[in-house]
Amino acid sequence: MSLQIIQNEKGKPAGVFIPINEWKQMKAMYENLKIWEEPEQTEEEILNNIRQAVEEMKLIKAGKLKGRPLQELLDEL
Repeated sequence: MSLQIIQNEKGKPAGVFIPINEWKQMKAMYENLKIWEEPEQTEEEILNNIRQAVEEMKLIKAGKLKGRPLQELLDEL
């Protein structure tokens, strides 16, 4: 298995990257792993999320909604 260790800004191990083919093999062998996957969004869900984001940006520009710091947004990823 060709795992890659993901490190944080201090060089400490923070996660693991598993190539997709190996992930698929693991899911086939271990049914419980499937619960860790989030279902893929439909096109309608994606478009609704984009519409919501555009509306939020309009409210932020109009001063009716407070924006969030960039670091907070990045931390969500």
